[in-house]
Amino acid sequence: MQLPNRIHIVGASGSGTTSLASAIATGYGHRHLDTDDFFWMPTSPPYREKRPREERLALLRQALLEPGSWALSGSLCGWGDPLIPEFELVVFLAVPTPVRLMRLRAREIERYGQDAIRPGGELHTRHVEFLAWAGCYDTGGLEMRSRALHEAWLATLPCAVVRLEGDLSVAERLVRIEASHDAGLLTSACTRRPPAAGDTER
Repeated sequence: MQLPNRIHIVGASGSGTTSLASAIATGYGHRHLDTDDFFWMPTSPPYREKRPREERLALLRQALLEPGSWALSGSLCGWGDPLIPEFELVVFLAVPTPVRLMRLRAREIERYGQDAIRPGGELHTRHVEFLAWAGCYDTGGLEMRSRALHEAWLATLPCAVVRLEGDLSVAERLVRIEASHDAGLLTSACTRRPPAAGDTER
């Protein structure tokens, strides 16, 4: 079974975009790229300093143009819009917020340690603010990474889009993507590479 060579997987934080892209890389030979690696400067702890917009765009463009297929996880709405013509398939993941927040709490503990994020810990305030931000995905407006922003962005895409709703396993998601491929739903919208989209901040 083959999948499109250039796949972007988008969704809320904690929806499983990284896990799905990693599985595609392992199972189908794609390189796994993640937008966070381009959006953020390398810091310790991570995710503190944004890379300048033009710099992150140039780095990601260079990575996408390297030979071979790739699966790109994360979100680049607005700042990465000039790269939309590179996508053959966009997979949108929608997972209930309580499930996502549970995953994110577990991920934060694994990444930073329980002591760092508990009340009084050095990262507690940042942890609370991050979960509050992630919890606003379904109700937030176009100014943030939200369902509204993603829905508006998906509606503009010239390539095929597969929507996967619910708390599905990685294996179930791959089966549904493969089924869409078998049905010919992933090729009809991707036969031509459209001109570059406008580069508009959101």
